Amino acid sequence: MPDIFGDFFDNSWMERPTYTAPAINVIESDKEYDVELAAPGLCKEDFNIHVDNEGCLHIQMEKKTENKEGKKNGRYLRREFSYEKFQQSLILPDDVNADAIEAKMENGILNVHLPKLQKIDKPESVKQITVK
Repeated sequence: MPDIFGDFFDNSWMERPTYTAPAINVIESDKEYDVELAAPGLCKEDFNIHVDNEGCLHIQMEKKTENKEGKKNGRYLRREFSYEKFQQSLILPDDVNADAIEAKMENGILNVHLPKLQKIDKPESVKQITVK
C-alpha cells in the first residue's frame, strides 16, 4: 500500500528540515582541555553552559528566528519561522578545575576552556629511613 502522506510531504516544493548536531573537537594539552564547537550564525546569547553536581559539562544551544516580510489585508505574503535546539553533555575528567572553566564565542566557533587542576607533588608514600 503506497504511503500517500509520505508522497505528499516529500516533494520539491515543500522542503524537509534536516537536523544535525554541531561538530565538536576536544583538544588536550599538559595544562588544559579545550572544547571547540562549530556554531556558524550563532551568538553567545544562544548558549547555556553549566557543570552539574555529577561533574558533567552541559552545552545547550537554542535559537529562534522569525522573519516577516510584508502584510497585505491581514494575509502574510511570506512568513518564515526557524527553531534550532541542541544539547551536548560531556563527562569531565577528574583533573578539570570546574571553578575556572571559561567559554568564548569567536568566528562561529564556541571555545570552552577547561583548565586542569595543578598537581601538587606528594611525598612518596614510602620513606626510607637510614639507621645511624
